[in-house]
Amino acid sequence: MATRLLEPIDRAAIAAATAALLLAGCGREVTPRVEGSRLRVVATIGMIADVAARVGGERVSVEALMGPGVDPHLYKASAGDVRRLSRADLVLYNGLHLEAAMGEVLEQMGHRKHTVAVTDWIDRASLTSPPEFQGNYDPHVWFDVRLWMRAVQRIEAAFSEADSTYAAEYAERSAVLLRELAELDDWVRQRTLEVASERRVLITAHDAFGYFGRAYGFEVRGLQGISTASEAGTADVQQLAAEIARRRIPAVFVETSIPRRTIEAVQAAVRARDYDVAIGGALYSDALGNPGTPAGTYIGMVRSNVETIVSALMRSDVSLTAAERE
Repeated sequence: MATRLLEPIDRAAIAAATAALLLAGCGREVTPRVEGSRLRVVATIGMIADVAARVGGERVSVEALMGPGVDPHLYKASAGDVRRLSRADLVLYNGLHLEAAMGEVLEQMGHRKHTVAVTDWIDRASLTSPPEFQGNYDPHVWFDVRLWMRAVQRIEAAFSEADSTYAAEYAERSAVLLRELAELDDWVRQRTLEVASERRVLITAHDAFGYFGRAYGFEVRGLQGISTASEAGTADVQQLAAEIARRRIPAVFVETSIPRRTIEAVQAAVRARDYDVAIGGALYSDALGNPGTPAGTYIGMVRSNVETIVSALMRSDVSLTAAERE
C-alpha cells in the first residue's frame, strides 16, 4: 500500500497561532481564571472530549475541535481553532501523530500553555508500530478499551494538576468511569466471541482497528494503511478483492469519517470475481457519532461498532457467490 503519511502543514494557521501566543505574554495562562470558575478545556477529538467531560463533571467546560465525521489525520487548525486553543486553560490531544497536520500548532501552544497528550501514560511496549508507519506508533489506541483506561487516568491527573482544589472529585469520577470501561471491555470480549473464528476478519477503509483486532481476536485489514493520507491504488484494491473472494469473507465496512468510495471500489472488484461481499455497515473510527445519539459517547461508539461488526459477520446469507444468489 502507498504510504504518504502527512498532508502539507497549514503555515497560515501556524503563523496565526504563533502571533496569538506572542500576544498572550510569557506565562502559560492566556486569560487568568477567576477563583472557583470552571476549568476551560479544549480537546482535539471527540473520544477525548467525552472522557474529559465525564471526569471533569461540572468543574470543567470541555470543547472538542473536531466533530462527527471529521478525519483527525488531515485536520488543520482554523483561525477559530487558534482562538479557542488560546483561551483554554488546558489542551488535551491524543498524540502519537494522530493530529499530524496540527502538530506544529500544538507544539507552539505547548510553549505557552498546559498541553497534555492523553496517551503519555500508555506503556510504549503496549503500542504497535506497523512497518508502513515508518517507525511511528499506531495512534488509534481507543479501540482497545483497556489501553484507553490509561488515557482516562492521564486526564484525571491533568485536571488535578491544573485545578488541585477539586482533585478528590476528579479522582472519584475517574474511578466510576474506569469501572464502566472495565465492564465494557468484558462485554466486548463476550460479544465478539459469538463470531466464528473463520469469520473474524475485519476489513475497513484504513487500518484504524489494529488494537481492536489484537485485543479481541480479529484479523484486521485496511485498504489505506494507518493514515488516511496514504493512497490506495488500483493494485491495492485488486489484491484485497482477490483475497476476499478467495476466503469468502462475508462483509467489509465503511467508516463515518472516510468517503465510502474506497470500500465500494473493493466491493465492485469482488463482484467481478463472481462473489458478493456485503457492506456490513458504517463504523466509527476516528470520530464519535452525532451528539445525543448512541454513538455520541465513547462507550456508545464502542458498543455501536461491536454490534455492527458482530451482526454483519454472523449473517448466514452473505458469503455466497453471485451464481448461488440466483
